[in-house]
Amino acid sequence: MWSKVASVLILILIVCISMYFGGHGLTYSFFTLILLMLGQAPTQRCMFLSKKYERAVLVTGCDSGFGYRLAKTLDSMGFVVFAGCLSSNGQGAQTLLKEGSRHLKLLQLDVTRDEDVRLAKAFVEANLPEKGLWAVVNNAGISDWGETEWNSIEDYQKMVDINLFGSIRTSIAFLPLVRASKGRMVFVSSIFAFFNCLSMGAYSVSKRGLEAFADCLRVELSNFDVKVSIIQPGNFGPATNIRSKKTTQEIWDKLDDERKVTFSRSYIEFANEYFQSLCSAGFKDSRMVIDAMVHALNAAQPKSHYLLVSTVEWVFFLVFPLLPTFIKDAIFTYTPIYHKRREILSQQKQ
Repeated sequence: MWSKVASVLILILIVCISMYFGGHGLTYSFFTLILLMLGQAPTQRCMFLSKKYERAVLVTGCDSGFGYRLAKTLDSMGFVVFAGCLSSNGQGAQTLLKEGSRHLKLLQLDVTRDEDVRLAKAFVEANLPEKGLWAVVNNAGISDWGETEWNSIEDYQKMVDINLFGSIRTSIAFLPLVRASKGRMVFVSSIFAFFNCLSMGAYSVSKRGLEAFADCLRVELSNFDVKVSIIQPGNFGPATNIRSKKTTQEIWDKLDDERKVTFSRSYIEFANEYFQSLCSAGFKDSRMVIDAMVHALNAAQPKSHYLLVSTVEWVFFLVFPLLPTFIKDAIFTYTPIYHKRREILSQQKQ
């Protein structure tokens, strides 16, 4: 679906630039797109470690998904890995322990708890290899969807506590160790940090705040030769199973009488089916994200941002933040849910 929207947007962009710059506009448009694509090409200059297990990396959210796979990858590459898990006795954590080397160490780490972070730091400090803590990968996070009025303040609080304040809490605690090694700070964000999609408000708030924190931190840490990177995955729902599965009844039961009249059960049922199918249509393999994380940790010149989507979507999402607001909003009129939503909600008013 987004591929069609992206194609239309690219054509509109080229036409606009052509009109603005006159006869040379078309050439300028293609030249600009080529430069943008070259700018996104991954650099091959990597900083290979001279000896295994001389640097350590802390990864949060290793119970499953990106964190689980990154922990295994870094372990196989020769890093000492501190794998933070929400449940150190859970299936994911125990599989890491069973299949990893003796240099992969589990941490009980709920990033919303000060005590967990304090104990994790003490354990890391007591088990650092020769060259210390090289990096922190703030990966722990949750995802959910729902229109603004379907969420309670507690829903927003939970999302922000984990996705934003959890990363801030972990970063502040471990920054002195990373600064000492002149290492890396990596933050796992999302395209929804800048893409204001319908029903992703709470998630977008948490990820937009996370990127603001990371961007400021990157400027501050540049004087200490510490590099900060932001990972921006697209739809990797099938690869991570991070998407929230809830029934129409669960959403309906949270609404008061006024909102039940406003939105109707039929629309909520349609929206639930739509978003579940949309999440199921994403990338089924997380290798693209893991490769980006490894590059951010190991390259001599890591990128500040890694936009991880399909080629067509990449152009769309690169251009989208630059568009005027009225064009951004108009793009949503091309989505299937927009027309169905309008149709159902209009019937409710009658």
